[in-house]
Amino acid sequence: MKFRVLITAALLALALPAAAEFRTVQEAYEVALSDLRLPRAEGGTIAFKECRTCEYVRYRVGADTQYRINGKAVPLGKFRAAMSQVADPDNEAVTVLRHVDRNQVTAISVYL
Repeated sequence: MKFRVLITAALLALALPAAAEFRTVQEAYEVALSDLRLPRAEGGTIAFKECRTCEYVRYRVGADTQYRINGKAVPLGKFRAAMSQVADPDNEAVTVLRHVDRNQVTAISVYL
C-alpha cells in the first residue's frame, strides 16, 4: 500500500513542472459585427472593438488567415459580401482568433 502511495506522490511531483509550462498561444475575441472592420485585401489589417465602449484595435491579417461562415472556409471577398448582407449587425457575434506571438489574426468566423 505504501509503495502505491509513494509512486502516486512521485508521479504528481513530476507532473507539476509540466503544468507550469502552459502559455497562451491564441486569444479569441467575440465582437459584434457592427464593431468589426474587415480588411480590403488579404495582406491588410482588421479593426474591432474588444468591448462596446473600447477604442478600435488593429491587427494584421495574412494570406493564411481563414474566413469561416457556419464552419465553412470561404475567400475574403465572399466573407465580406456575406457580412454586408446581415440584417442586424449589432446582434450578430463574430469570433476573431489572434496568434499572440505573431500578433496576427489567424481566423475570423461567424455563424449566421
